Amino acid sequence: MVRWEERRGTVGGSGPAVLAPSAGTMSPPKENVSLPFKLYCLTVMTLVAATYTVALRYTRTVETELYFSTTAVCITEVIKLFLSVGILANETGSLARLITSLKENVFGSPTELLKLSVPSLVYALQNNMAFVALSNLDAAVYQVTYQLKIPCTALCTVLMLNRTLSKLQWFSVFMLCGGVTLVQWKPAQATKVQVEQNPWLGFGAIAVAVLCSGFAGVYFEKVLKSSDTSLWVRNIQMYLSGIVVTLFGVYMSDGAQVLEKGFFYGYTYYVCFVIFLASVGGLYTSVVVKYTDNIMKGFSAAAAIVLSTVASVILFGLQITVTFSLGALLVCISIYLYGLPRQDTTKIQPSETKSSKERLATV
Repeated sequence: MVRWEERRGTVGGSGPAVLAPSAGTMSPPKENVSLPFKLYCLTVMTLVAATYTVALRYTRTVETELYFSTTAVCITEVIKLFLSVGILANETGSLARLITSLKENVFGSPTELLKLSVPSLVYALQNNMAFVALSNLDAAVYQVTYQLKIPCTALCTVLMLNRTLSKLQWFSVFMLCGGVTLVQWKPAQATKVQVEQNPWLGFGAIAVAVLCSGFAGVYFEKVLKSSDTSLWVRNIQMYLSGIVVTLFGVYMSDGAQVLEKGFFYGYTYYVCFVIFLASVGGLYTSVVVKYTDNIMKGFSAAAAIVLSTVASVILFGLQITVTFSLGALLVCISIYLYGLPRQDTTKIQPSETKSSKERLATV
């Protein structure tokens, strides 16, 4: 059975969640493609991650009429639902098969919908936390700190899926945590941002987001592995639940203001661009990612951090500190080390051979 793993826009980025076959599983062999095409893939992955972060930060700090982030998250779920239905229609090959598939697997399976409501709720919280974080932290600081999703996901895979990680991977995880600590030790300041910010609130929001990312991604993978149901059917189930959850979030968080000012209050072309990146970027990257390897994705993550930093200096007047530079460098190196080829370290081990606590104790 094919195993799936979470990919967020790019491996090092902070874009929307998608799922693609993970290394070491029965996935389609990589096609022989030219170096220019691989560079094109790398460029797209990098730009998606960096542009999404910088654009979201821009809309939360520069726009005069601040839009409701909860409505943006809700619209993103709606667009992803329609895109997934379209892809499933192409996969089934006919309208009749599409309707049959939706009746059997979506509308006729309330238990499965309920099961997928768990990651829907967690992802909705994560996406809203991203808006809170980028309202209070610079895009470059956010981009670096968000890489904590790597150790969080690694821990969840060990505890929930009985997998093992190599010593080099664990070393890179601790190096990454050290780099993020340096970045947050004395955060770089943006001189051109006039809105009131709370760095501790921003960091707390990232902490919640990375915990949500690790748990929801591994939970979703476990659901996918439990049956042969199509990935896009599972996505549709999750996005249907996600729309309900995010609408409830709009009502609870901004209900009175939305009724007074309107659902699309404060929306501009930049806000629509952010929603577009969140909706389409991850799905596009899931198609592109099969032509790249872990080393290229590591370079993409590092390049996204560099681009976000350069954009933050130009747009927001970010003042780079020594601790930020050193921390960002450690994060980039750790991402590269984590993605180096290894010998069957991603295979799921029988749960009776070693308990999760025993594996963690031996590291």
